[in-house]
Amino acid sequence: MRFILPVLMLAAAPAAADVKVSETGFVVENKAVAAAAPDAVWAALVAPARYWNPDHSYSGKAANFTLDAKAGGCFCEALPDGGSVEHMRVVFAGPGSTLRLVGGLGPLQSEGVAATLTWALKPVPNGTEITQTYVVGGHMRFDVPATAPLVGQVLNEQLTRLAALFPKD
Repeated sequence: MRFILPVLMLAAAPAAADVKVSETGFVVENKAVAAAAPDAVWAALVAPARYWNPDHSYSGKAANFTLDAKAGGCFCEALPDGGSVEHMRVVFAGPGSTLRLVGGLGPLQSEGVAATLTWALKPVPNGTEITQTYVVGGHMRFDVPATAPLVGQVLNEQLTRLAALFPKD
């Protein structure tokens, strides 16, 4: 899986995320504005194959990502050998406003963590403000202060790619 490698994570990311590290975990927050109404942004958000960078996947193909946008739904990836990966599970789906998922992404999947990713959509003049917050706590066997910003950058890249689906006039 390519996104486990910190060097690639750093190279692929467009900008620094707001990252706060504590003794028990970390929080990442990213924001972007998409030039579209919240309902249009929601429709794209729940179709990760449209924006997720395949470099941050197990299969190498964004087309293998799906997201069942209902409580209990899976943010999953099909693998070429017939296998699959559950990246996260949906715990809150408020169409046009909030999508909340739980699970450890990438290198966090094999760690003893609890992690929650929230995408909040808010109408603003000329579009929708998207706030992406990832809260991670628990036992991690790696250098958390060094890794948290890399996780933030990978998430920021996905947010940037989502917002870019709606170019400004």
